[in-house]
Amino acid sequence: MKDDKATQLEEMEEELRNLEASPLHEYRKENDYQPVLGEGDLDADVMLVGEAPGAEEARTGRPFVGRAGRVLDTLLQSIGLDREDVYITNVVKDRPPGNRDPRAEEIALYAPFLRRQIDIVQPNVIATLGRFAMTFVLREYDAPLHSQKIGDLHGEVIHADAPHGELLIVPLYHPAAAFYNPGLEDAIQEDFQVLKQVLTRDRG
Repeated sequence: MKDDKATQLEEMEEELRNLEASPLHEYRKENDYQPVLGEGDLDADVMLVGEAPGAEEARTGRPFVGRAGRVLDTLLQSIGLDREDVYITNVVKDRPPGNRDPRAEEIALYAPFLRRQIDIVQPNVIATLGRFAMTFVLREYDAPLHSQKIGDLHGEVIHADAPHGELLIVPLYHPAAAFYNPGLEDAIQEDFQVLKQVLTRDRG
């Protein structure tokens, strides 16, 4: 089964490389960047969904390997997980110039890739990292809270229905928020403890 999943993701990665319709495709080529599809356990209970790759991610083709990724690794370790235990991806698969926020048309263009990844991995829990990922995932599963701000929803556990069964959505602050607003560090750590509780219940 994992071999089938890996094959499907390899085919998606090739599609991404040739996605000339993307407004970010030319920027990727000019900077010798790579698309960033995702990585991790293809049978993971939890999928982490960020917003878009940064410079280090675009150079390596891997999600969350820069400064924010190191924070994420530490947060995962604090709840007894390694990167290899989860599946990590982003809504947008190419780096926007200057690390700007992803635009609506970019999110719409890359959304089918994320939908297919969710269908392939079939996680029981999706933890969103940042407001763009949160808004997209909540809207995708018709959660009535999608219009609320991340400051109101972070650390909440939201029930939704996915084609593969019940899905729990846990909105989290983006790990980079700890750099820009050190006052959020405690909240970020506490929210990961919520994620741990969710996974413990799920496995129980």
